[in-house]
Amino acid sequence: MTETKEAASGSDVRPRGFWSRASQYVASSLRYWEPRRLVYNAVLALVVLEHVWAAWPVSRDKLTLDFVLGLFILAVIANIAYCGAYVADLFLQFSGLDIARRWGRPLLLAIGCAFAATIAHFVAQGFF
Repeated sequence: MTETKEAASGSDVRPRGFWSRASQYVASSLRYWEPRRLVYNAVLALVVLEHVWAAWPVSRDKLTLDFVLGLFILAVIANIAYCGAYVADLFLQFSGLDIARRWGRPLLLAIGCAFAATIAHFVAQGFF
């Protein structure tokens, strides 16, 4: 009778398995990080565009198809590096520390954007 009441109320007292929790955590990570990828890419694009604008007479001559394809490759590599946030996020979720996840996610985004922008600055500085 107790099992029926618990099942009817929707509260499951059985411990959830690893794969069930992992699936839920991955879904949570995707919901959080994927919309913020746009912010990350916008920050990097602004850094590169600022360098193009600052060196405009020279940069206009460098804007060739090969150069744009090289920037595309760097953008793909930057987005692969962005996926490193998932590792840290999953670690925080498995730890069970909700306060760390609430504060850790925005902090990780800010530090990751700053680090990637710094790398983009030095790479763009080398181009122009």
